[in-house]
Amino acid sequence: MDFEITHEQRMLVDTVRGFIKDELAPLEAGIEETGVLPDDTARAIFEKSKALGLYGMNIPEEFGGGGLSALETMMVEEQFGHTTDILIRRAFGNVYEVLLSCVGPQIARWLTPAVTGERVCSIAFTEPGAGSDAAGIKTKAVRKGDKWVLNGMKHFISDGSFSDFFVVTAVTDPTKGHRGISMFLVDKGMPGFSVGRDQPMMGIRGTSHLELHFDDVELTDEHLLGTEGEGLKLAFSVLGRVRLAQVAARSIGKATKVLGMTLDYARERVQFGQPIGDFQMVQQMLADSAIEINAARTALWQCAWEIDAGLDPRAKISALKVQGSETLGRVVDRAMQIFGGMGFSKDLPIERYYRDARIYRIFDGSSEIHRGVIAKSMLKGGGAIFDPWGA
Repeated sequence: MDFEITHEQRMLVDTVRGFIKDELAPLEAGIEETGVLPDDTARAIFEKSKALGLYGMNIPEEFGGGGLSALETMMVEEQFGHTTDILIRRAFGNVYEVLLSCVGPQIARWLTPAVTGERVCSIAFTEPGAGSDAAGIKTKAVRKGDKWVLNGMKHFISDGSFSDFFVVTAVTDPTKGHRGISMFLVDKGMPGFSVGRDQPMMGIRGTSHLELHFDDVELTDEHLLGTEGEGLKLAFSVLGRVRLAQVAARSIGKATKVLGMTLDYARERVQFGQPIGDFQMVQQMLADSAIEINAARTALWQCAWEIDAGLDPRAKISALKVQGSETLGRVVDRAMQIFGGMGFSKDLPIERYYRDARIYRIFDGSSEIHRGVIAKSMLKGGGAIFDPWGA
């Protein structure tokens, strides 16, 4: 395998990196203070990003996207990690690959508008009793004549306030277990569909996390994404990409940014007559962070390369979700220690990065759940996750 970065890939990363530095980074402090990204500002950064071809880059060109490979997508997603969640969503889009399952009239109604940024989509899988257990949902869709009637609720639905429609999982046949779950495209504003409270969070300010309530929402077969009973399979497919891109890659990007800031501070901060970077204990923390970031990035690129080669590295995606998120946690914790009191102070953004980092070990499947996935794969003969020669 060849991990040499091409001239085109370097130009792409430089463009994304420059856009984040010039257009997005100046907005972060205001969002942290107010918890809001004004609509006119959101529209402005969307227009600028789209003009540069930076919106929906993960979607194939035939559907109007950027057509990036999995590896290239991870490269830019790592850069996305250098800014805050809500700015990523508005500037670059959250166009989920599951929408590629749209067919016929669904393409013009949901897929194409999502890729162009005319409509925004969120996935609505999580329920109070079904977080990491995606098959434990209680929301139901019952067939009544030529209609489906949807009842239930979802929560922790990220970006729900801004979204125009949602990808919703629902039980359609309780007798078939996980094969009785289907997926629907549900527009905001449909009769019986109401939005509940925005649940306050510890970090990632500016991104809404809504409750959604479905009370006899009538759907047609056009709202059914994929085939009946295919919902959990589609959910796992979209979550795999989310875990790799939006968790692992962005975690590595955030860790990289934090380590760069920490390195600068270690050079500048003087104690006992010398820069604190001269102290061996500080040097160890800096070195350990660099080692872990490089290891995580190499594993990420290998996993993305396997996807581009047509392989299905499911257990490796789980491994990257754990490795990336926990690397970020350790890097930002060391940063807090090196910055000391100023790291704990709101005068610097380190305390924000510390808060924002904590969710990465939880959402889209906790570290503990993914460790179980990895171990079960190994016990079934999946030794390739740690020994390619024994595969």
